[in-house]
Amino acid sequence: MINKRLLVKNLLAHNDENSFYDKKRFIAIGQKEGKAKFLKHVCALANSNPRNNSYIVIGVEDEDNKIVGVDFFDDSKIQNLVNAYLDNPPLISYENIPFPDLPEGKVVGLVTIKSNGKVCALRKNIWKYYGGMVFFREGSISLPKAFDIELKDINSEKVATVEHHARNNIELTLDGVIDFLNFQHKDLDSDYKVFKEQFVVCWAGHLKKVKDQNYYSRVDIELINEQVKLFYSALDEITIAYDENSFTTVEYVQLGLGSKQSYYPLEKMVITFYDNGKYQITSDLIFDPPQYDKKNLYHIYNANNALLKKLESQMALSGPERDDLKHLPATYLICYLNGFEDAREQMERARTLLKKYDQAIYLSLKESLRILRKVKYS
Repeated sequence: MINKRLLVKNLLAHNDENSFYDKKRFIAIGQKEGKAKFLKHVCALANSNPRNNSYIVIGVEDEDNKIVGVDFFDDSKIQNLVNAYLDNPPLISYENIPFPDLPEGKVVGLVTIKSNGKVCALRKNIWKYYGGMVFFREGSISLPKAFDIELKDINSEKVATVEHHARNNIELTLDGVIDFLNFQHKDLDSDYKVFKEQFVVCWAGHLKKVKDQNYYSRVDIELINEQVKLFYSALDEITIAYDENSFTTVEYVQLGLGSKQSYYPLEKMVITFYDNGKYQITSDLIFDPPQYDKKNLYHIYNANNALLKKLESQMALSGPERDDLKHLPATYLICYLNGFEDAREQMERARTLLKKYDQAIYLSLKESLRILRKVKYS
């Protein structure tokens, strides 16, 4: 098994960006330009490495390789994005890698790209790139090339060496478990489970019992062997269940208008462990969004837009307006789920404004955008 934290360190130590590795301070796949650039790099790395993995490390300063981290990003539907825009799409995964010196909730993103051995190309127009364009890597740059160019295997040995040096061992696993239970989350209810005598899953959160069911909030779940953060949320609640072969979570989100709030199941994730030293993660969206009267939602939507205009103009808010602002992320999300397509743009517009105005509301907005991303890419 590969320790992903060691893999990131080895990639960063392997000279600079090259034809099998790229690094980014962040990615912005919620916006057209950011999505297009991300797809370009995925396409170029897949074509430049037809027989081995390619990687993109996210949350690193370009000039000095300083690890600064990014927000936890649980976009399990990122493969759907790639499939929608690329012909001969590669297999792709996005993993959240914890580093001990980063603030709570910050991780390093690791994108792993595995070519299917065929030329990958853009399927349709996006931003300034045209459907049919093919990209390859030249050093650290992704450039368009002729479609009929031959795929060449030039990096297999280099990638194999980097991955070999990132193999896990007992000491790293034990250190990871002790650090998770005794230091990272000493103020939370935490536990661990060993699967197939080799995989260790640790979890922590605030435990709440309702009837016979345990619910966790402020949840952190890590697969210690690979140093991968499987789930992180400061707001939502989840249930955890496991047997000898699998570990299952069901995530719930709180939605509603005003004081009428309810919990809705959002996504079920199952990690299945096998005797041959492999595991598989599957996730199913089980969300059935609440539906509301459109006339009432129009009023709420317009009121939210007026609040954003006031924040942009730096106008003082009244007491009731400040209360409405606390619900703005959730009500924008409800509007989007009820057919108000422009609510997504308004939520993106609110990012900078809320970050300056109130950190708690900004955190709620990030959670709402995370839910929206899951629903959209499913």
